[in-house]
Amino acid sequence: MNQERRDRLGDAAIEVLAESGCRGLTHRAVDAAADVPLGTTKNYFPTRDALLRAGTERVIELYAAIPRPAPVDRAGLTALMRTLLEHVEGPGRGRVLALLELQREATRTAWLAASLDAFTAADFAYFEQAQRSAGLPVTPQRAAAVTLALHAALPHLVTRGPATRAAAGLDDLDGFVNGLLDTVYGAA
Repeated sequence: MNQERRDRLGDAAIEVLAESGCRGLTHRAVDAAADVPLGTTKNYFPTRDALLRAGTERVIELYAAIPRPAPVDRAGLTALMRTLLEHVEGPGRGRVLALLELQREATRTAWLAASLDAFTAADFAYFEQAQRSAGLPVTPQRAAAVTLALHAALPHLVTRGPATRAAAGLDDLDGFVNGLLDTVYGAA
């Protein structure tokens, strides 16, 4: 089948997940979001699980496509983490909202939980390697603490609540990242 069309439908599924949640993810809603003839999504993804899987795979694929150079020092790691958090606030917001919806759905859907588990484990491995590349005294616990803090920031960045962002230090992303690294690894 047409890969460009599959990607377009996957992108539309992400849009629907971000705007309407998993309950709103229907073939018709994806057809409308993709601006394709009624029934197109059903032809590509005949079941709701197939549609959910397509949205999940597309979220993971788009996340993997975000440029993430290996940092060579702490300043490079700080810049990388800040850039990724800025991406969540900007062009990646819909994808993060969709991912949060998928994580919620994964509590009830075993195959989805397995897919997201593999994705998240790879993300933890990536951030551990990034911290190691930056020359930090990495332990698995320290690397996990940094990654967990980044993951915990996501819902607060996408909901854009100013009081919560200020309370968490997310209104100053450089300060947040530097404070996180100082807390876990000591002051630079």
